[in-house]
Amino acid sequence: MRVVLLGPPGAGKGTQARELVNRHGIVQLSTGDMLRAAAAAGTPIGLKAKDIMARGALVPDDVVVAIVADRIEQPDARKGFILDGFPRTVPQAEALDRMLAEKGLRLDGVIELKVDEDMLVRRIASRVAEMQAMKLAIRDDDKPEVLRERLRAYRAQTAPLVAYYRKQGALKSVDGMASIEDVTSAVGRVLADAVFRSAPKRAGKKAASKKPAKAKAKAKAKAKAKPSKVNPTKGAPKKAKTASKPASRKAKARKNASSKTRPGRTPKNARKSAKVARARRLTK
Repeated sequence: MRVVLLGPPGAGKGTQARELVNRHGIVQLSTGDMLRAAAAAGTPIGLKAKDIMARGALVPDDVVVAIVADRIEQPDARKGFILDGFPRTVPQAEALDRMLAEKGLRLDGVIELKVDEDMLVRRIASRVAEMQAMKLAIRDDDKPEVLRERLRAYRAQTAPLVAYYRKQGALKSVDGMASIEDVTSAVGRVLADAVFRSAPKRAGKKAASKKPAKAKAKAKAKAKAKPSKVNPTKGAPKKAKTASKPASRKAKARKNASSKTRPGRTPKNARKSAKVARARRLTK
């Protein structure tokens, strides 16, 4: 399962990413973590990124994509991954698509957590007030003014990704203002639907490959059952001989009548009558 979570800062992407990691056993890939790990590992691309970061410059897209490509080749990422903080721009998304295509992979889902930005700022302000009342340390990115600046950067750089992935038909939106449990359930349904839609296609290909073989087997069976074209009677069961029926009286009568009319022959009854008459004359 390969997923990208989109949404402005404070939308809950980190929380949902952790839920997916726990449920599906996939890894969460953070761009910052990947850059630091590559630099620490001393790989060629990692050393290049380390030098760029040391100068305080932004790491180019091609370097980031190369680091992502190396990271998803590792055994723990082969089952799936969640990209956190990447892609941030449309050019990065295009580079990610090309890289995945080269590896024969694709994203299973791009999920947008839709939120009300004004409500997010109010939530942060309320949380900061609670932390101050409890005399807890407040991080800089928890401050409302910092969040507003991050939201402006998101709208300028990352928000266009929504249109980019929607055009591909890969984007699904979820109400990020719902409770954590409801958002988690909605994300789960979206991903389950994506997996379901891809499964019938694979099964259909298998069924299509088996169909010709079955059709050939049926054709062979029919060919064996049909009589040969050269000798239609070959293999056909012989008809049982039926006993001839005795001739009827009418048939006998017709036979006698025909024998009387034959020329050169004297009817049997006439010969008998002549014998009787001759015998009578002799006895007189």
